Amino acid sequence: MATQTDTLSRIYASSLYELADEAGGRDKIMEIADELEQICDLVQSDRQFREMITSPVIDASRRAEALGRIFGNRVTDLVVRFLIILNRNGRLGHLESIQAAYDQQVQEAFGRIEVDVITASEIDAEARNRIGERIKQALGKEPVMHAYTDPSIIGGVRLRIGDEMIDGSVATRLRRMGTALQQNGSQGIRTQINRFLEDDA
Repeated sequence: MATQTDTLSRIYASSLYELADEAGGRDKIMEIADELEQICDLVQSDRQFREMITSPVIDASRRAEALGRIFGNRVTDLVVRFLIILNRNGRLGHLESIQAAYDQQVQEAFGRIEVDVITASEIDAEARNRIGERIKQALGKEPVMHAYTDPSIIGGVRLRIGDEMIDGSVATRLRRMGTALQQNGSQGIRTQINRFLEDDA
């Protein structure tokens, strides 16, 4: 079921992307991406709105009217029409998955990549920019970074890129050092210490 939903989400997202491209190229594509993100933020933050778009007891025609009233002057006509099509096809419940698929297509098309930056405490703009530059050098893409904090990682930084977690935290480095010490004894650990503790964040 999950694979089917993902496939459908990519199909809808691809269709919307093509329509946006035809309507105004890159600027329109980015405008649509921003509007979809705002709508999904509303889905997550407003329980009443979330129930309105997902409830099976609400008639589709009434829901379509409500969508027109809510978004008629707030988003582009293309997005309103897209929401109404999703409503007609019973796919509004998959809106967040569709938004994620659309965003992924945007990132790939424009050489960008979504990165979650997880640190033990909040980082300043300088540290964030330094991390961004290293990601750009390593991947050859412009990172779109989202910062989160997690005190349990002790220190350092974790990066989530897609489904992959890249862990550069102090805790992980200490575990690696302990494993190396057990495997190699004290001899040779000094030659590895700089590698374990280098600032790869």
